[in-house]
Amino acid sequence: MHVPDGRPNATQQTSTTYFLSRTPVIISRMSHLEHRAASPAHIRCYVLTISDTRTEEDDTGGQLLRNLLVQDGHEVIGHAIVRDEAASVRAAIERQLDIKEVQAVITTGGTGISRRDGTYEVVSGLIEKRIDGFGELFRTLSFNEIGPSAMLSRACAGVAKGSILISLPGSQNAVRLGMTRLVLPELGHLVREVNR
Repeated sequence: MHVPDGRPNATQQTSTTYFLSRTPVIISRMSHLEHRAASPAHIRCYVLTISDTRTEEDDTGGQLLRNLLVQDGHEVIGHAIVRDEAASVRAAIERQLDIKEVQAVITTGGTGISRRDGTYEVVSGLIEKRIDGFGELFRTLSFNEIGPSAMLSRACAGVAKGSILISLPGSQNAVRLGMTRLVLPELGHLVREVNR
């Protein structure tokens, strides 16, 4: 049925056939659950801890991040700790983004606003397509736990060189929050979308 102004009527809105002008248009509706089901379950990740003080022995945020990935069925193909210096952070991330097998690089640390926190500037400079909702949701969830100091976090995510690049704060609570509520439920979906 043709609608004179080109807009679908109420009956047409419940179906997948719409009439825009005189041409029927069929719109495929794949739900977010179908997207998730069609996404890879095992992602190859590289974890980078950014800190001037952490060592392998006391890198609790990085260790937790790696454990959560493995428990969720993903592969951690490597990890490192790098000082919070822009050139070092950039080089470490770019090395991993250049490796075809790496589907996601996840960093922890350096997302605050102190003089030494420069991760956000490096990561945001590498990102070609931002996933603004990640940082927005992270800060909203964080606000529910710690209040207005959540605004100090500059957690971010996006696409860089065909891989997912995610930057989380360094505390265990922030890593757990970001991973369990945001990253793990969507990691396969993110990788699927990047590769479409």
